[in-house]
Amino acid sequence: MILKVKNISEIGGVVKAPPSKSYSHRAVILASLAEGTSKLYDMLYSEDTLASIRVCKALGAKINENDEYLEVIGTGGKLHNSSQEPIDLANSGTTLRLMTSVSALSDNEVILTGDDSLKTRPMGLLMYAIQPLGIETESLNDNEKAPILIKPGYVGGETNIYGNVSSQFISSILISSPLSKNGVTLYVLPEFKSRPYVNMTLDIMRKFGVKTLNGYYLKHDNCDKEFQSCRIDEFKVRKQDYAACDYTVEGDYSSASYLLALIAINGGRAKIQNLFRNSKQGDKVILDILQQMGAKVIRGEDYVEIGSNGSLKAIDVDLSNAPDLLITVAVLAAMAEGTTNITGVAHARVKETDRIDTTCRELEKLGCKLIEREDGMSITGGVTSGVVDSHGDHRLAMAFSLIGLKHDIEITNGEVFDVSFPNFIESMAELGFELELVE
Repeated sequence: MILKVKNISEIGGVVKAPPSKSYSHRAVILASLAEGTSKLYDMLYSEDTLASIRVCKALGAKINENDEYLEVIGTGGKLHNSSQEPIDLANSGTTLRLMTSVSALSDNEVILTGDDSLKTRPMGLLMYAIQPLGIETESLNDNEKAPILIKPGYVGGETNIYGNVSSQFISSILISSPLSKNGVTLYVLPEFKSRPYVNMTLDIMRKFGVKTLNGYYLKHDNCDKEFQSCRIDEFKVRKQDYAACDYTVEGDYSSASYLLALIAINGGRAKIQNLFRNSKQGDKVILDILQQMGAKVIRGEDYVEIGSNGSLKAIDVDLSNAPDLLITVAVLAAMAEGTTNITGVAHARVKETDRIDTTCRELEKLGCKLIEREDGMSITGGVTSGVVDSHGDHRLAMAFSLIGLKHDIEITNGEVFDVSFPNFIESMAELGFELELVE
């Protein structure tokens, strides 16, 4: 289907940010591992999070959706795959990565699979990292990608993993580690990208009763940079149990970036509710980015107010800790005056798509001048009307729709926003930007 602008009225108003996708995934997984019954409030029900609910049910959790909350009766860490059929995770890379380690807690084999896109996601780094912990895995297509067979047995011990590919690999090991036989010590080798996502994991693990010890030390030999030390992050998780709790999912700064960018590009004022000042989400850096580009931002305890005259200026920005903002910032750059340099996002090449490549190719279709680099891009403001393709990437579809504020734009395969923001069209309409899907 094609996503395009239906109508633009007075831009501005008040809207609630959607629940965090990252926290929703983690909440349902931890509640499923916990002993007892948890109530999860303000859960996000998107294509991705439904995949996590589906796999948790398949492994023994009892999950019921009520009007006000999601009820999860946990397994107490005793997982069992009753059907022993492959579990379909659709397009959810987060579910695949987090549940690969968790599935080793089952008392029988688990096969995780998904759609054609999910089967392109590299998983070898995680598969090798969990081997020393007693976990045997097998890529059934012998390519270090899904479908992946995970055998029972999680002894624990020590292992290490590079931190520059996916923070979800690190979170996968941390989430599963307290239920291993001996606990886990995990060393994250430099360079550690997307650290805030791991902080989010540690935060919600604490909410469900698990304590971790984490710190770092400096290594002085065999480092990439001559004469410099390199930082090794260390996480120690002893054997312990998750405890059920009532948990409220906070608003998602990643999804809210489209609501905020809408005001920044067009001009106007808006209040976005359910965005917490003390959030551990790395993507809240979008507020600093928008300020640097010329918008005015007020941070409340649980809301953000933004105002703009629609005139944006170019900036230099390192998105190494917020790669999911890449396409939003690229579109902002394309609508700004001057040349914006985006760096630090080489790991965005292994997301739903190679997001550096697809973003550059689609911007070029709109006449944008840019230079693609291995870890980012330089974008000179200025685009024209045109037709672009989402490549099945929810973030590209949502971000590129913002160009429709000032130019005619159509996004083919535009319906994919359901992956993370099912109410995207309705939320944008609340601020006066009406989009529609047409055949």
